[in-house]
Amino acid sequence: MSDDRITNLEIKLSFTEDLIDQLNETIYKQQQQIEFLYRELKSIKEQANSGGGVGYTNPKDEIPPHY
Repeated sequence: MSDDRITNLEIKLSFTEDLIDQLNETIYKQQQQIEFLYRELKSIKEQANSGGGVGYTNPKDEIPPHY
């Protein structure tokens, strides 16, 4: 192989390694967000099941406005 081809391959390898590092960082951040949203959803479901949901009422239980 010529020196130019080796140099070009090294440059491509360097860019590829940088891209992989960026993708890994993105995946890590997304996983953190997924875990946060999962915890939030679980908390909301627990509140709904225990009746602790603030402001939620069944429309059938509400008094019509003309009463």
